[in-house]
Amino acid sequence: MLRIAVPNKGSLAETAAEMLAEAGYAGRRDSKTLHVIDAANDVEFFFLRPRDIATYVASGALDVGITGRDLLRDVPQQAREIEALGFAQSTFRFAAPPGRFEGIQDLAGIRIASAYPGLVDAFLRENGVEATLVPLDGAVESAVQLGVADAIADVVETGTTLRQAGLEIFGPVIIESEAVLISRPGDVEGTERLLRRVRGVIVARRYVLLDFDLPANLVEKAATIAPGRESPTISPLQDPEWVAVRVMLPRKGINQVMDDLYSIGARALLVTAIHAARL
Repeated sequence: MLRIAVPNKGSLAETAAEMLAEAGYAGRRDSKTLHVIDAANDVEFFFLRPRDIATYVASGALDVGITGRDLLRDVPQQAREIEALGFAQSTFRFAAPPGRFEGIQDLAGIRIASAYPGLVDAFLRENGVEATLVPLDGAVESAVQLGVADAIADVVETGTTLRQAGLEIFGPVIIESEAVLISRPGDVEGTERLLRRVRGVIVARRYVLLDFDLPANLVEKAATIAPGRESPTISPLQDPEWVAVRVMLPRKGINQVMDDLYSIGARALLVTAIHAARL
């Protein structure tokens, strides 16, 4: 039975649970439940703190898990990232009072506060910089003002919180993070089926089916606008001068594609969501 670690709370938890449900797995009915057996799919789910998941998987106590790439890289004994899941994206950057530092080399010998000391320390060492890491758990942006650190390394979204704390971003990107599926070392039986299902959900979220009617003499022109994954499916209509076309296209930008097809003569354009896929 495949043993899967799932975030029990936080920004990762809800979307991870939705993805697994869309992949056909049983979920928990009570948010306080920490263990669910899905006998029909031969898996067990363990609901854990996102920060602890990489540790459990790296140790071999659990087979696979969903966590953030940042949390994975923060654990010294790393598990393996086997699939990026496309949600919970974030960027990690250095920040300090304006004009204090210009680049990463300026961080040598100073104090850096972060909730991800392992991740930051590894990044600094890769760049030949030695600094003092100050581990904190939340509210990192206050560390400079309170005199605990000279700079911080933290998640940056809009930068508004940092500016409110009197800080500015500097230096290179530490890591681009997102939710990832991770695995313990070695071959893990059952992982391939999980991967196929998760990839199917990712495809279903990123693509749609577009159906439309089109004069038969415009098929080649329409195919340049909407080529589909391989090629369009063309079906005859009662009127021999018209055909029905079906294509699988990225969800993003689909309205512009519909506009372009309409402009060349396509009609009855319909978009359908995909709930599951195997490519």
